[in-house]
Amino acid sequence: MNKGVSLAILGGGILLIILGVSATKSYSSDISRFFTGSPTDKAIWMLIGGAVATIIGLSGLLRG
Repeated sequence: MNKGVSLAILGGGILLIILGVSATKSYSSDISRFFTGSPTDKAIWMLIGGAVATIIGLSGLLRG
């Protein structure tokens, strides 16, 4: 995998994690957490996608 592509995927993953964390602190997540005990699905999927993209980006950078 190209280093530039790996850096872009890593940056996108970090951005998704940041957006996911801020989405878990939103008003809609508070309402969802009140009724279901968990934040909204959008926030959870952003965190999962960010973690996966970050791992893929890091593995692409660390591979020789």
